[in-house]
Amino acid sequence: MSERVMPGRTDGLITLVAADALWVGLTADSAVPTASGAFASPARAQAGHVLLGSHVVATVRASSGQWSVPEVEVRRAAAELNAVGMDRQDLVRIGPFRRAPRRESNEETPLPWRRRITEELQELSDPERAARREARRPYPLAGIDWRHILVEQTRNGTQRTWWMPRAVVRLLDAAEHTETQWVQAARTRQASTAATEPPSHPRQPSDTGSRQKTNPGTPTPALRPYNKELEGQLYSVLSRKPGTSRRVAGWACAVCRTAPATVLDHCHEHGYVRAPVCQSCNTQERPDHLYSNDIRVANRYTRLFHTDTDDWLRHWHRCPGCRARTTLPLPHLAAWTAHIACRSLRPTHRAPRGRKPCGALRVSWTGSQNAPRSCLLTVVVDFCPSGEHRVLARVPYREAVERFRAWLTETAPAVAAAAGPDRLDGLPAQSRPVIADTSGEDLELF
Repeated sequence: MSERVMPGRTDGLITLVAADALWVGLTADSAVPTASGAFASPARAQAGHVLLGSHVVATVRASSGQWSVPEVEVRRAAAELNAVGMDRQDLVRIGPFRRAPRRESNEETPLPWRRRITEELQELSDPERAARREARRPYPLAGIDWRHILVEQTRNGTQRTWWMPRAVVRLLDAAEHTETQWVQAARTRQASTAATEPPSHPRQPSDTGSRQKTNPGTPTPALRPYNKELEGQLYSVLSRKPGTSRRVAGWACAVCRTAPATVLDHCHEHGYVRAPVCQSCNTQERPDHLYSNDIRVANRYTRLFHTDTDDWLRHWHRCPGCRARTTLPLPHLAAWTAHIACRSLRPTHRAPRGRKPCGALRVSWTGSQNAPRSCLLTVVVDFCPSGEHRVLARVPYREAVERFRAWLTETAPAVAAAAGPDRLDGLPAQSRPVIADTSGEDLELF
């Protein structure tokens, strides 16, 4: 493939046309599908950079006026993307939601990828808007062909929801963060240059025989690991402080520790901040469907309560209320009860490779954790071939708590040892009522 782009090179630079062909060729076997046209937008080139995956490639304007990019950066971006694994069954909902997350007025995100995808999908139902967008020929999102991996689901026969593989969501979140940091650094350099330049000596035009180059400057600063800086703080107070969103963006996700944090995860039962997390991890702990007292227990709980149990239990117990009571918020406890405590009760059916669990688990509850004597969890199987809504068990809240504590001691002894009422002082005598989360549809109670 490199032979085809060699003629466009000049001191390690290749033209945008050659870079586009190189990008598509190098990523042809990538698990994440890519598309041509990432370099086609003149506006992106004039902005000084092109985004490929989560990698920023600086654009360079030669003396001839032609835009180019360093070939080595294109190859580096392709290698990073090719290293991304993708499970098409591990999906994260990306919209639409009733309302977008609130952002501070002084924040600017060059790549609001969720909003852009939502707008493009909504335009499909409007022929005039779709025609105008087709005329503009929008550039691919970070060089990724997201349309080939988008999954559309219909709920209640009418409402459409959009989903994408978790690996791509994390990739686009990282891309959004990287580009935001790059643009902010570029603006800072421009402001610094303008401030230090003497007003009596206006900037002279550069030599027409030299190459004008846009340099990304210093690399994006490394994300800070989260070290309990927000422990014990109430989300209702912290979320109202100016600059909180910008501060959160400087941390690495406290769960996966690789992606940039985008939100403050908090316990809706006690109101305490847990930690800054990325959008993918924040979504991972949520079930497919969530109502006021009824949740669908998705297959992703295998990861939460099996493969990555220790990490998630430590994260949930960052809430002082949950840690002191050695329990989980009611929806998490309900999911654990259905997925772990009632596992042996779930029927199975014959499958080509052995037997597979029947239907889909769902758990509902009456009452709340504030009235534990009257709170009852009901675990059922939906879509069972032998009869839908088959009841597996009815578990009192207090019994579910005791089962969880015994399981926690066996599964994560270090987490259990750090829990209990003698570990913390100054907590409220009673649990706070469940706090409604208005940040998005079907995201309450977690």
